[in-house]
This record gives sequence, C-alpha cells and structure tokens, in this order.
Amino acid sequence: MSTAPASSAAAQAGLPNFSFSPLTGAIRALAMDAVQKANSGHPGAPMGMAEIAEVLWRRNLKHNPQNPHWADRDRFILSNGHGSMLLYALLHLTGYDLTIEDIKNFRQLHSRTPGHPEYGYAPGIETTTGPLGQGISNAVGFALAEKLLAAEFNKPGHAIVDHHTYTFLGDGCLMEGISHEACSLAGTLGLGKLIAFYDDNGISIDGDVKGWFTDDTPKRFEAYGWHVVPHVNGHDSAAIEAALKAAQAVTDKPSLICCKTVIGFGSPHKAGSHDVHGSPLGADEIAAARKFIGWNYPPFEIPADVYAAWDAKAKGAAAEAEWNKRFDAYAAAFPELAAEFKRRMNGELPANWQGAVDAAIAKVAEKAENIATRKASQNSITALAPALPELLGGSADLAGSNLTLWPEAKSVSAKTGGNYIHYGVREFGMVAIGNGLSLHGGLIPFTATFLMFSEYARNALRMAALMKVRQICVFTHDSIGLGEDGPTHQPVEQTATLRMIPNMDVWRPADTMETLVAWAHAVERKDGPSSLCLSRQNLPYTVRSAEQIAAIRKGGYVLSEAKGPLKAVLIATGSEVELALKAQTALALEGIHVRVVSMPSTNLFDRQDSSWHQAVLPHGVVRVAIEAGVSDGWYKYVGLDGAVVGLNHFGESAPASLLFKEFGFTVENVVATVKAVA
Repeated sequence: MSTAPASSAAAQAGLPNFSFSPLTGAIRALAMDAVQKANSGHPGAPMGMAEIAEVLWRRNLKHNPQNPHWADRDRFILSNGHGSMLLYALLHLTGYDLTIEDIKNFRQLHSRTPGHPEYGYAPGIETTTGPLGQGISNAVGFALAEKLLAAEFNKPGHAIVDHHTYTFLGDGCLMEGISHEACSLAGTLGLGKLIAFYDDNGISIDGDVKGWFTDDTPKRFEAYGWHVVPHVNGHDSAAIEAALKAAQAVTDKPSLICCKTVIGFGSPHKAGSHDVHGSPLGADEIAAARKFIGWNYPPFEIPADVYAAWDAKAKGAAAEAEWNKRFDAYAAAFPELAAEFKRRMNGELPANWQGAVDAAIAKVAEKAENIATRKASQNSITALAPALPELLGGSADLAGSNLTLWPEAKSVSAKTGGNYIHYGVREFGMVAIGNGLSLHGGLIPFTATFLMFSEYARNALRMAALMKVRQICVFTHDSIGLGEDGPTHQPVEQTATLRMIPNMDVWRPADTMETLVAWAHAVERKDGPSSLCLSRQNLPYTVRSAEQIAAIRKGGYVLSEAKGPLKAVLIATGSEVELALKAQTALALEGIHVRVVSMPSTNLFDRQDSSWHQAVLPHGVVRVAIEAGVSDGWYKYVGLDGAVVGLNHFGESAPASLLFKEFGFTVENVVATVKAVA
C-alpha cells in the first residue's frame, strides 16, 4: 500500500502532516460510488468519519465476521443511520458476508444494503437506525444488558460477559429529545462499557447548525455523569486512539468522545458543506475526490493489500476461540450457570415454562377474581417471573399505578444488577432502551406507562415492530374508565392506532384469564412486540371451558353462545365485555338471542384462517361491536349493516361510572343499537 500525498488535505483536516491512507480511502470510495450508483444517499458522514471508523473497527473492535452472533462480541450501533454506507463498507472490508455486489445494490429493491441499516438484512447489523436519536438509545439498552448479564453470570476469575457497546452519533441525534432521556439514564446507571463517538461536523440538511444548535455538548454530557473527551480532531488517528483508550479505562461512567470532523472529508469542492450531506457527489466531483485522496481504482474495486489489511476474520476467530476456552472453564466450574447462559443467549424459554403457564391458568380459574386487569397483569408477572429469570421489568415512574413490581423484583442501580429498571419519566427513551435490551439477547424486557403516554413512545414502538423485537409493553389506564384525571389522560384513539402498527400484537383483555394468556403469548412470541392495554377499574371474571381458554390465543372467540335462534353477534373487548354479557341477558328477555364474542386481540384474530372467522362471526348475521374508543376500525368486523358502540370524541373529568353512562356505554344503549340493526 502507498500513501497519497497530503496536498491541501492537511488544511482540510486541520493537521499539518496529514495524508490520506488507502485504508480510509476504501471507505470513502465505496461510499462515494455506492451513493452515486444509487443516485441517492448520504456520502458525507462516511467520508467524514472514515478515520474514526478505521481506529475503532480495524484496531479496537472485538468481533468475528465469521460468527456475527458470538455472545461476547462488542456491539456497534450507527445511530446516524443515514450514513449507512459507512457501516456497509466496514462490514464488507472486515470480512462479513456482505459482498461487493451487495454494495453495488445499495438502496435497491430487496437488497441487503437498504438506505438505512435494517436489523436482519445483513450480518453485523445490530439494530435498525435512521430515526435519529434511537440508535444511541438502543445502545444504552445494549450496554445495560451487558452490565446486567455480567452481574448475574460473571464469577471471580470467570468474566464471560465482558464487552463494550460503541456507537457513532451526529448533531441530529443530539437534537432529538430522546437522546436526553436515554443518555441521562445511562449516566445515572454508570454504564461504563458504553462509548459514543460524536461526529461534530456542524452540518445538517438545512446547512450550518449554528443557527439552530448551539449546545455545549461536552458540558451537557458531563452534567449527565458521563466521562467526556472533548475537542478531538476526528481525522487525527493518533488522537482518536488516545481518546478511545482513555474512554476504555473509565469503567464507572459512559464515555463521549467529541470528534470535530469535516463532513464529506476528501471531496475537494463540497467537503464541509450541506451539499455533501444527503446527495451524490456527482461524477466530476467523485473524479476530483479520487485524485484528492489518492485513490486510483475504478468504482467498486478494492486492491488485495487493502482487503488484507482490513480483514478481521483471523483475528476475530482467535478472539472467539480464546473466549470459548474461557467459557469451557466457566462451564466446568459452574455448569448450571453456563447452561442457563447458553439457553438465554439462544432465545430459548425454560424447560418448565409451559408447566408454569398451566399452573398459573389453573390458579386463575380457581380464584376467579374480580379485579382490574392491571392488577391481573401484576398477578401474571408474579406467577410467571420465577420461571423466567430473563424477565426484566420497568416503568416510566408509574410502578405503583402500572402495578409492575413483583415480590422478587430487584431495582437496578449504578452499583448493582437486578431485574427492574426505574426509567423515570422517559417513555420514548424507555421503549427504545427496551429494544436494545431485547436485541442484545439474554433478556426479555417489559416496559410500562399509561396507555395515553404510549404516544410519547410511538416511534420506538414502531421500530420494535419493524425489527420484529420481543418487547412487552404494559399500558394501563386504558379508557375513560380511569375517570377523574380527564381527557388529557383518557385514551380514546390509542388502542386503535396501536393496532394499526404492522407486526404489533395489541391485547385488551377482559379479565384475569385473558390477561394471563396475553402475558404468556407475549413472552412466547419471538417475532415482534406486544402491547397490553389494561384497565384501572375492576372487571368481573367470566368462567370458561378449557376449549375457550385455549381459544383466547386466537384473538377472538365465542365467550357466551346465544340461547336461541341467533339474531346478532356482540363483539367486545376489555371492560366492555361485561357490558356485552349484560346486554345479551337483557336482549334474551325480549326474545332477541345474541352471541357474545370476546376479541382481546384483533391482530391475532386476523391471522386465523377463514374457517375460524366464519365459526366466530358467521356470515349473514348482523354484528355490533362495543369498545370505549374510536369506532372506525370496528367496521372491518361489523360491515356497513352493523353498528359500533364507540367513542369518537374526547372524554371528560368525572368518576368512571358517570362517564360510561354519559357516553352511552349502557345496557339500554347496546340493546337499542342491536334492535336498530337486527
């Protein structure tokens, strides 16, 4: 390998002796060429962070390209996900199964290199990033998972969980409010294995950020309790290396390395401007950049000596082999712990899981309690948690209202492990951190807040569904039934809009049994998140047959059959199931026989086959849906000939019983509605 002459690169870098290296030249060339070929993308960040990436990925990152799932690998998250070609270039150069053809297909239909890194598309991508601020928040979750698993499994002389979480982030991530939520908590919890590189290039899409972002970022993070290395020249490899070593030496605080960079560094005419942020450089500028950085190869051609210098396969295999040897020693000394660690990192449920669920179902049926489903949820956690040591709970400062604590819950702190996180009032950060916890492996997180405040967390919920992440979201106070707190806290459209998120399973259970089944299903589901919408007020228990209990998992089932010729079907969820049953009785007295269908999860019901749909909601029979929320989604089930008893306006501040009566959730109104359409 030869090194290109410095020319004016030294001035651009702010370093008198700077010269471009072919190692970073490969990153810049791949980024320029892939974005140009796609005619879209963001070349600026990959070009500006090339030296930082080389120091981390080639010299310091512990990973094995031949086994991207190695349990003790370092985790890397590109929070500024628009710079995805940086990550794709690094994966390709270090030897992951990401070919040059994949690079050429950047941003193309069904390619493994989409516009933003997407979890599951290519090896080595730890999380989906793009919505700014969520990557750093996921990284907090990854680092927290490492801390908790280390506290649980490591023994003196046996550190089997011992890795860092590294993340790159930019100005946009720091402007997003979620970065405050997550980074504040990271400082409080002392996540010393979390190291973030801030790409301080001063440019966003609209131009120079001085007009809208003048925070003193180092002081901000120092106030959070982070170790901060300020004023690092992001093109000075020696300075970057020194800052990284200093960060690695601080084990009781997360670290922020503030790197001053030139966006698009290497582009002779566009570097340092917003022109290089989110657009191809253009053929002429790419040709000029090739000359400027000394890259004398055609598009998508990397010389063998550069590949060899980047190749991490042998080093990674050796690192994993050394860890395997240490794990074998650990397994010899602590065989049960070793088996438990392997089970959990493989995502397998305990052998006694089904037995625990069956026992809990039997107990719920025996007790037949008339309690709020938020209390039923707490009882479910209490019953299932002893059989599920990987369960990691948490609430956004509402543990006493969400009822998310259980007898064995132990609060996590900076100095201790545990299985319960007090997130504080940080709903968005909480769910994004939960995504990181889940993606790391070894833990099944659940998070909690009022259903109304799911709005704060909405984009992280969407990301969980997009990534097919197992996170259980407990949302209590699910309707006007919360009463006097009024319309600011009373959900109306929230359950319906959660159901609209693809791959999100939403549950609104009617009693203790449906709540327990919802919990069990959410734990067992490996391919997406679940939202449990739970009542504040007490709800009555309904006795079911074994077949009906099994049918709860189908999302909708016949809870109470008509006692005569079927005239109509009542469909209800949650607290309104009681109302449907009472209306059924009242209608029967008038000779109108109706079936009551409980539909705790429309999402699961929709996934059943047509024979189940027909068995539960037979064609030709009029249907009326009842739910204390917006009605639009229910016309999918009742059709234009049916009716919906719903709530298409905001609530009021009053006791719950008065509100249900005021807004038509009465037996009389349901009876009248059925008569009008039957």
